[in-house]
Amino acid sequence: MWGILAALLSGALMSIQGVFNTQVTEQTSVWVSAGWVQLTAFLTCLVMWMFAGREQVGGLMQVRPWYMLAGGVIGAFITYTVIRSMGSLGPAQAALLIVVAQIIVAYAIEVLGLFGVERAGFEWQKVIGALVAITGIVIFRY
Repeated sequence: MWGILAALLSGALMSIQGVFNTQVTEQTSVWVSAGWVQLTAFLTCLVMWMFAGREQVGGLMQVRPWYMLAGGVIGAFITYTVIRSMGSLGPAQAALLIVVAQIIVAYAIEVLGLFGVERAGFEWQKVIGALVAITGIVIFRY
């Protein structure tokens, strides 16, 4: 149950953040906005680290494969692309496309067993579900 609530909260927060970031971008620039997002996220993580526990930061150097540490770089480009898509398409349509892209890529990662994820079997009903979501985007758009 916690996973469902966390996923719903995550989706809601992503939509709100995208709107906020787009507004900041309109008053500054996309990289200033994205930089501010990453800086404040870092500061928030530092504060939470102080309260939640002090795991060893040095453990990051033990992470293998090394490319798993690229999450922050990916996060910067996620911020950039969310800002650009929401500014161009509007929050609702951008969010729909973002979610469908997440579903398709996440399913491909599971089916192919990429990045250390346990391989899952291919299921047609999941592909059909993604196609229904894509159809929903077309209906929403037109």
